[in-house]
Amino acid sequence: MVLPVSRPPISNGVVVISGDRIAAVGRWGALSSRFSGSVLDLGDSVLLPGLVNAHCHLDYTHMAGQFPPPKTFTDWIKLITATKAGWSYSEFAESWLAGARMLLRTGTTTVGDIESVPELLPEVWEATPLRVISFFEMTGVRSRRQPKTILREIVQRIEALPGATGRVGLSPHAPYSTQPELMRMSARLARRHRWPMAIHLAESAQEFEMFTRGAGEMFDWLKRNERDMADCGRGSPVQHLERCGALGPGLLAIHVNYLAKKDTALLAKRNVNVVHCPRSHAYFQHAPFALKQLGRAGINVCIGTDSLASVYKRRREVVELNLLDEMRAFASEHPNMPARRVLSMVTMNAARALGLQGRVGEISQDAWADLIAIPFLGKRADVYEAVLNHRGDVAASMTKGQWAISPGSN
Repeated sequence: MVLPVSRPPISNGVVVISGDRIAAVGRWGALSSRFSGSVLDLGDSVLLPGLVNAHCHLDYTHMAGQFPPPKTFTDWIKLITATKAGWSYSEFAESWLAGARMLLRTGTTTVGDIESVPELLPEVWEATPLRVISFFEMTGVRSRRQPKTILREIVQRIEALPGATGRVGLSPHAPYSTQPELMRMSARLARRHRWPMAIHLAESAQEFEMFTRGAGEMFDWLKRNERDMADCGRGSPVQHLERCGALGPGLLAIHVNYLAKKDTALLAKRNVNVVHCPRSHAYFQHAPFALKQLGRAGINVCIGTDSLASVYKRRREVVELNLLDEMRAFASEHPNMPARRVLSMVTMNAARALGLQGRVGEISQDAWADLIAIPFLGKRADVYEAVLNHRGDVAASMTKGQWAISPGSN
């Protein structure tokens, strides 16, 4: 079974690969006589596009289980900040690579990764078959460094990277942790270079209170740390980004858990992409995600894993970066959502958010040859549910036209 996602499933299907691209897709009988070359029969399997993880922190992978669910979001920020300060370069590198292996084994072939340790690049790129878009993270509140200095250094790092074209983006961390001027300058720079931009937006109730009321626990904590709070008390975090000129079609708004009355219309007007992280959402016990509200406005919503630093881990349980687990967590919270639409959130929707529409997340002519196979012996109508309910590693994975996990190797 071939499951292109961009069109209905194809029984007895075939995908023709030429180099790193898909040359054709259809039924075996219709295509077998048109193309020459070696043939690989995957047997009782479903072949589908590699999954696209729109938001991840690979370098936090080894923080899994270190932080019990906190009482407040600011408590968690303090914990992870202190932990990062104690880690060495090698610990971040090992953590990053471990996360990449987890994603590859469980079906991801493309990931949008927030890079807090840019020194890891390009070595970690070369160590994984994954397609990685690295978003360079910036804060600039506590460091007191000027936005121009921060961005100049980022641009210098990017220009020094071999093969950086199409592999980088910017990530002003969040409205509460980033100076408004850095947000404005980052947005202008990203548009000039056509880089995607990712921002953790309206993630917590404390952030929402800080911006709408100019008060609360986060407000008080950041004020004690000498953050300029003049941008608070003037509306929601979404409205704050609008004033900074940061909302636009190249933006991945991560989380978006707390919205004011007019925020959804504003996000839709600016064609912003929203990335929901179901297990992280549950870990922090956020208010219910506004899926219907965002969907009615026509906003592109996709799914990401976030990091394992914000996934609940039971005693003796093993947790992994795994988009299939995120899909099931999402489906359990939204049981009326068809499996077909859930799958689109980690394929076509995520590809669109990363600016890779038509190249990844679907099996179509001229798309990149990034494919995964999952065991399947069932009816055509059941294939979406079978993918959603698959547990464990995938049977095979291809990126760039080459097998990253060969069929039969598991």
